[in-house]
Amino acid sequence: MKISDQSFLIQDVPSLSELKAKVVPYREQEKIHNRWLKERLDTIMPKVMKDSGLDMWVIAFNEYNEDPLYRTLLPKHFFTGRRTMCLVFALKDGELKRLALTRPRIGIDEYYELEWINQKGSNWAIPEDYPYPPETQWECLNRVVNQYDPRTIGLNFSDDFAFGDGLSHSLAKKIIGALDEKYRERIVSAQYAAVKWLETRTDSELAAYNGIMQIQHTMIAEAFSSKVITPGVTTSADVKYWMMQSIIDMGLEPWFDYECTIIRKDVGFVEGEEVIMPGDCLRCDVGFRYLDLCTDTQEMAYVLRPGETDAPDYLKKALAQVNRFQDIVMENFKVGRTGNEILADSRKQAIAEGLKPSLYSHPIGFHGHAAGPTIGLIDAQNGVPVRGDYAVCDHTCYSLELNCTVEIPEWNITTMWGYESDISVADGHIEYLAGRQTEYHLIK
Repeated sequence: MKISDQSFLIQDVPSLSELKAKVVPYREQEKIHNRWLKERLDTIMPKVMKDSGLDMWVIAFNEYNEDPLYRTLLPKHFFTGRRTMCLVFALKDGELKRLALTRPRIGIDEYYELEWINQKGSNWAIPEDYPYPPETQWECLNRVVNQYDPRTIGLNFSDDFAFGDGLSHSLAKKIIGALDEKYRERIVSAQYAAVKWLETRTDSELAAYNGIMQIQHTMIAEAFSSKVITPGVTTSADVKYWMMQSIIDMGLEPWFDYECTIIRKDVGFVEGEEVIMPGDCLRCDVGFRYLDLCTDTQEMAYVLRPGETDAPDYLKKALAQVNRFQDIVMENFKVGRTGNEILADSRKQAIAEGLKPSLYSHPIGFHGHAAGPTIGLIDAQNGVPVRGDYAVCDHTCYSLELNCTVEIPEWNITTMWGYESDISVADGHIEYLAGRQTEYHLIK
C-alpha cells in the first residue's frame, strides 16, 4: 500500500480569510449534497445491498426521532423527517428499486419511487387507473414485501453498532405486526448495511475532503499564531472560543466542544483556563462539518521564549516519537485488516522500537466518530469486541488519533504527547488529508 505523507509547513498554508471566501453558500451546498446523494444511491447502495446479503432493507423513522442514517438518504432540505417516513430498498434479479412509502409532494421523487399513493383516510387525488385500494402505510409495506418476496428483510436494530440501531421500538412493532407471518421469520439485522453505507466515500467526496481538511489546518495555524495569541494576556479558553467562533462565522458547524490545553514545565497538562506564557506548549482538538463531512484534528504549538527562534530539541524529540508511531500505524493500515489487528500489530512494533504508544483511531465521515472499525479505545488497548473485529474497507476515511507517553527531563514531566490527523484509504492508496504536522506551530 502506497503511503503519502504530504507534511505541511506553516508558511505554505493560505490565510483563513482566503479559505473563507471559498466556502460555498448554502444554496450551492444544497446542490452538492443532492448531487452526491444521487451518486451514492446509484453507485454505493446496490453494492451495499449485495455485500450485506439483504434482499430488502426497510428504514422507518418518525419526525424528530430520526434514524441516524436519515440525512444521508434524503435531500438537503430535510432538516427533519416528515411525519412517519418509510424508505424501502428492494433487490431482485440484480436490480435495485428505491421506494418511498410516505406522503407525496415532499421533494423526493427524483430519488425514490413513490409507492404509497392511495393513502387510507387522505384526500390526496389519485390516478384513475391506480390498481390498489386505500391502504395504511403498513398495509402498503406488507403489499410491497409480498410483491418482491425477499429472502431477507433488514431492519435497523443492533446490539453492537449504534448506526444500525435506529429503529424505534414502536415502529418495529408496527412493521413486524403488519407483515405476513412467513416474512416475519425473514427479518434480520441490517447493521452491516448501515455501517457500509455510512463509511463508504464516493470519488467526489474523497476529492472534496482534502479541501475541507485544508480549512481545518489553516484555522489551527491562524489560532496558533500571534494573530490570536499574545503571551501573558491570552488564555487557553480565548483560543478555544476563537477557533469555534471562526468556524461558525464561516458558516460551518462544530460537531463537538473544542479544546485548547496548555502543557507546561514542571506541571504537565494545566487544568482549566490559564494564561498562555512563553515556554508553554499548546494542544488543540477541533473538528467541524462541511458538505456533510466531518473533520477531527489535534495539533500542537510552542510559545517561543525571548531569544528563541525554534522549539527546543527535546520537544522536537517528543514530536518525532509521535510521528514515528503515526508511520507505524500507517504501515499497518491496510484494506481487509480488522481494527483489532491494526491495533495489536502497531502497538507491538512501536513497543519493540522503544515507544510507549496508545492508539484510539476511528472512522470519520458523515459523523465525527463515524461508522466503521474501531481501532482501539483510550481505555481499551487490548482490542474491542465486535466493532474492533470489523475490517477496513476501501474508499473510507479515518481520524488517526494516538499518543505516546514521553519523558521530558528538562521539564521534569512524563506526559502524553498526542496528535490526530485525518486520512483516506482509496484504491490501495493511503494518505493524510491535506498533510500532517511534523513541526510545531511557533508563537512569538
